[in-house]
Amino acid sequence: MIVAFAHAFKTPDLRRKLLFTLGVVVVYRLGTHVPLPGVDYGAVQRCVDGASANQGLLGLVNLFSGGALLQITIFALGVLPYITAGIILQLLTVVVPRLETLKKEGRAGSARIIQYTRYLTVALAVLQGTGLVATARSGTLFSGCAVASDIVPDKAILTTVTMVVSMTAGTCVVMWLGELITERGIGNGMSILMFVSIAATTPSALWAIKKQGTLADGWIAFGGVLLVGLVLVGLVVFVEQAQRRIPVQYAKRVIGRRSYGGASTYLPLKLNQAGVIPVIFASSLLYLPALVAQFSHGDSGWKTWITQNLTKSDHPVYLVAYSVLIVFFAFFYVAITFDPDEIATTMKQHGGFVPGIRAGRPTAEYLRHTLNRITWPGALYLGLIALVPTLALATSGTSQNFPFGGTSLLIIVGVGLDTVRQIESRLRQRHYEGFLR
Repeated sequence: MIVAFAHAFKTPDLRRKLLFTLGVVVVYRLGTHVPLPGVDYGAVQRCVDGASANQGLLGLVNLFSGGALLQITIFALGVLPYITAGIILQLLTVVVPRLETLKKEGRAGSARIIQYTRYLTVALAVLQGTGLVATARSGTLFSGCAVASDIVPDKAILTTVTMVVSMTAGTCVVMWLGELITERGIGNGMSILMFVSIAATTPSALWAIKKQGTLADGWIAFGGVLLVGLVLVGLVVFVEQAQRRIPVQYAKRVIGRRSYGGASTYLPLKLNQAGVIPVIFASSLLYLPALVAQFSHGDSGWKTWITQNLTKSDHPVYLVAYSVLIVFFAFFYVAITFDPDEIATTMKQHGGFVPGIRAGRPTAEYLRHTLNRITWPGALYLGLIALVPTLALATSGTSQNFPFGGTSLLIIVGVGLDTVRQIESRLRQRHYEGFLR
């Protein structure tokens, strides 16, 4: 990877793209430190210093915003509204015929779907911004902090509207920065910003573990966590690269005096076909009961049960529910994004077939059977990686966030591999060997 970046900076076009991407990333990181109007920054800092690591959906949003959520800045929502909007539209494409038609229209249909994603991002930003401002005003954003109710001193409606509008505008700026990287930089813009947000919180989490350690002034714990992180990165890279290659043979066709086809290729099926989406879905769904219990009044039985079982990440009920949801959403997401019938039909139309399998419906059944078999280990792998932070904290007995969590690892490794592939593909186009070698 280092060699690829070194060669990239020697190429003027790639160097401009990399420097432009770096400049946008700097602007984004500066925006994560600009406080939201109407917020007492001193009270926020006192609460952040004494707050423990948040779990559930708030912890997920704080992770994707690079720590800007708990700082209550203009970029507090980060890239999560855009990601959520993209996932929702991807799911609706299977259900809504209009979206499915747009998806098949090529570039024009994709542009229309992207426009719908922008509109939905703004709506989600308004909704999530209102929830965050209401939580900050009520003092429940930092439970246990003495000055939590003083974070928003002015409780007037105009101040609340100003805060929500500012946060929504910040989300639109983040969306614009991501699209600028996609158009004029390297890689997918929103993925790059998400990568930067997660990577920005890693050094502080590592240093916090070092400060809390007792052996050799905390350096043993620091080195142990770093070693575990490197091993996990290697494991994630190995699994993310794993794929089942189904051979595909195309029949030779003679049209006029020319013959077409007759080539052999393969259909790659990744072991982790769903990516990080099941982990995000499971975390969000598990946080909803805790959110309802937090804003409900009284001490009913269901509220006590939720507080005791679904708010502690090391509780057996939480661990079992989290694992089951990840496996379920892995199969669910693969089922709605990978259509064996459509792939089999497309292969048949172009004269392709799997050796030993008849074209058409038998090919679709074979693809479906193969996909179900490789989804099981992929789903179990996702569940294992997602439970790494909880297992690490339970083993070490620390109260700090484990810096190499499942969601963080999957996103960092996935975005890193995709960016390096794009750089290498551009380098091959410019530094190719002659035909006579």
